[in-house]
Amino acid sequence: MQLNLSGHHLDITPALRNYVTSKMERLERHFDHVTNLHVILSVEKLSQKAEGSLHVSGAKLFANAEDTDMYAAIDALTDKLDRQIKKHKEKLKDHHQSKGGIKAQTIE
Repeated sequence: MQLNLSGHHLDITPALRNYVTSKMERLERHFDHVTNLHVILSVEKLSQKAEGSLHVSGAKLFANAEDTDMYAAIDALTDKLDRQIKKHKEKLKDHHQSKGGIKAQTIE
């Protein structure tokens, strides 16, 4: 997984980069086909924002989170992306099942 991290009105410190990297590794545990992840951290007055776009096989997922603490915003972003990956994975799994599913029994 390639991780691109950028900051708007914010300097990315090594501690912040390590925190984002460790949190985003959790996403790869649920779905192996994550190719690219772009995270933008920004500060606007009193709110800290974290936005992430994730490229997986077959889809592009996007989420954003806002909080007064940057680390809390990153946690919320990770949770949102995690839920979206699980949902995408379930869609792929359901899509590849047989069309018949449970065969209906006819009463004669």
